Amino acid sequence: MDAAIRRWRAALFLFMLAAGTGMASWVARTPAVRDGLDVSTGVMGLVLFGLSTGSMAGVTASGPLVRRYGGRVTISAGAALVVAGLLVVAAGASLSLAAGVFCGLALFGGGLGIAEVAFNIEGAAVESIIGRPVLPVLHGCFSLGTVVGALLGMALTAVAFPVGWHLTAVAALIAAVAVRAVLSLPHGTGKKTAADDDSPRRSGGQGHLRVWRDRRLLLIGVIVLAMAFAEGAANDWLPLLMVDGYHVSATAGSLTFLAFAASMTLGRFAGGPLLERFGRTQVVRISAVTASLGLVVVIVSPSPLMAGAATVLWGLGTSLGFPVTLSAAGDHPHDAAERVGAVATAGYVAFLVGPPALGFLADHIGLRLTMTVVLALLVVASALAGVLGSGGRAETAADTEAQPMSS
Repeated sequence: MDAAIRRWRAALFLFMLAAGTGMASWVARTPAVRDGLDVSTGVMGLVLFGLSTGSMAGVTASGPLVRRYGGRVTISAGAALVVAGLLVVAAGASLSLAAGVFCGLALFGGGLGIAEVAFNIEGAAVESIIGRPVLPVLHGCFSLGTVVGALLGMALTAVAFPVGWHLTAVAALIAAVAVRAVLSLPHGTGKKTAADDDSPRRSGGQGHLRVWRDRRLLLIGVIVLAMAFAEGAANDWLPLLMVDGYHVSATAGSLTFLAFAASMTLGRFAGGPLLERFGRTQVVRISAVTASLGLVVVIVSPSPLMAGAATVLWGLGTSLGFPVTLSAAGDHPHDAAERVGAVATAGYVAFLVGPPALGFLADHIGLRLTMTVVLALLVVASALAGVLGSGGRAETAADTEAQPMSS
């Protein structure tokens, strides 16, 4: 690996660490923001809808932006929106303006969605060059950032540090990291040439959907949907599940989520050697089974302590699903960036949209039983893991060409 590629990879890791810190910093201060805005929980839910709206817009826009302008330009735009969004949230919280916080969250979510899909495309490009797993560690850096941000947020909350100054400082940190990272990225990763865009099979809106005609990619999309759904369900519902389902304190619920996030971080950093030794299929299959075992205990356990411990299995099991499926999607000699972008978008949509929908079912049967939906999806992911291929050094160009592709 030459110095330029090493800087490229390090820039991706550093930015994802900062992005995770930014996300967790906001999440950790949501109670203080609600109190500062002096709004009800229902109104706060509407404020939080800004993050979902922005994230969905960013995720769906990122792929086309990368195809047109390349990863570096797209990441620059996303980073600018992330920084601007945090600053607007900080100002809105300081001035007790709910509309300001909503707008800031929309900008923040949009920037994060734009940047993250582009970063997955960049990470897959590095993987193809060096022949070693990169995406698990890339996502591990984001998970590590969430742990750092959560701990920092808890500490600053304990000393009643002003939310506005906290988020402003985090915005400044992300801005500095983004400038450093963008300068180390190559130009044009994932960008389509004029000849590509003008070709008959890529023309029109159907050109962007063409990759989904590949049966293998469609099955990979199902796997990433299931694994992202399992991760998102924990992010959205795990603390409340422990509080409502096991009647523990809010602090215990937060600590349970911290254990989940820490186990995901550990799993992602340990994923590279496992992938090189056992290959994608075995790693994802065992991961899905591990997460399923953890979920079964969470659903049926009579003990909150046992259920809390089982969330470590849930976190370890879901840690590698998303990055590994993105690596498999990039196994193509011509359309790697477009395929990674398509699968990443599907995964983020499942991550953002699917878990909130579980709330409607939970109103009728409770959160613990509602998690059986997640369990069923993990079983499907385990059954389909064979389409991911061996990956790593064992994956050859012949393996890739042998996959069924439409013309």
